[in-house]
Amino acid sequence: MPDCLFCAIATGDIPATIVLDGKRTIAFRDISPQAPTHVLVIPRDHFADVAALAGAGDGLLEELVSQAHRVAVAEGIDGSGYRIVFNTGREGGQTVSHAHAHVLGGRPMTWPPG
Repeated sequence: MPDCLFCAIATGDIPATIVLDGKRTIAFRDISPQAPTHVLVIPRDHFADVAALAGAGDGLLEELVSQAHRVAVAEGIDGSGYRIVFNTGREGGQTVSHAHAHVLGGRPMTWPPG
């Protein structure tokens, strides 16, 4: 996708702090973290949102969630707990139209956040 920020990160055209790098996914630190650990996990290929990613039906969504767990392990938050969040659509809080999971942890995850 020519003007997609996350596509540019996935190709290395825009720098990011990479946490894990996979064949079909990449994980990098959020530039505006909402928790001590805040990592985004994205598919390298462009899918507008998690619904489009799920519709691909080739196991990529499962791979992305597995990568999110590997991020939690790498960040040392797998034992204490973490949150995986997919925002979908403008009213769902999605600000970049490229499917991505937020891995959040390092503090108690209360609802509402605060």
